Amino acid sequence: MSIIISTVNMKGGVGKTTLTVNLATCLAKYHQKRVLVLDLDSQISATLSLFEPHEFAQIRKRKKTLTYLLNSIIQPNPYNKLTIQDIIIPSVCGVKGLDLLPGDIELYDEYIISEKLHQDALEKEGFNFQEIWNEFERILLKQIIDPIINDYDFILMDCAPGYNLLTRSAISASNYYLLPARPEPLSIVGIQLLQRRIEKLRESHQNFMPLNLNLLGIVFILSNGGLFGRYYNQVMKRVEEDFMPNERFKTSIPMDVNVAKAVDMFMPVVLAMPSSSGAKEFIKLTQELLTKLGQ
Repeated sequence: MSIIISTVNMKGGVGKTTLTVNLATCLAKYHQKRVLVLDLDSQISATLSLFEPHEFAQIRKRKKTLTYLLNSIIQPNPYNKLTIQDIIIPSVCGVKGLDLLPGDIELYDEYIISEKLHQDALEKEGFNFQEIWNEFERILLKQIIDPIINDYDFILMDCAPGYNLLTRSAISASNYYLLPARPEPLSIVGIQLLQRRIEKLRESHQNFMPLNLNLLGIVFILSNGGLFGRYYNQVMKRVEEDFMPNERFKTSIPMDVNVAKAVDMFMPVVLAMPSSSGAKEFIKLTQELLTKLGQ
């Protein structure tokens, strides 16, 4: 079965997508792993980091995005014939084993979901709306990925900032979560908020099935002690106080303009500029991740 990892942080702009797509690419290219990237953010950053905009426009026109699969669960339609295998894009960026389930700029309608779950609560005796909602978010993404759970070594889910339905569902379906952060005080706030939310999520799902979820580690992205000075030292000290060594990655991703340039090329930096300092650290980070997982 796949190892399912969510990349999450309550704060935006901390490098979630950069981390997700480069780890996925390294796992496929350098370690011959079968990897699927799920883009759960309506900004479609992960999709456009692996796929050019004009190509995305074509697949969206044919409704071959995550939205189709979500709608098939939220509003079942007997005419919906596409499966997840039909929607997954294989070998993105020309890398064998690196597949993408593209996101969309309109993923789901919260009003329709609320209306559906309210009706379910009325029809199910002994269940209240909150219990129905908890069950729905627990199984939403799990239902989508279950048919391909044995087709991949890793499934990496790039979550939106904040704590919306898809992020909670991704966390619920995951074995591990990665916490990307910047060496600045607000990143610590994002980490702390997420940790509290995850504990509440564990509590809310106790009546169904306990979450099989562990923190894989905190990864500092675009970090440079000399540039951030005392803020960097403050943040690092706080993280060292609050998290065990096994909950932190030793490898961090340095300030490297090539990482940003690669985004404009719609490719991960490990493919676009493999000899750059950022790419080399992502390769090291991937090895550290595999070591953590005992591979």
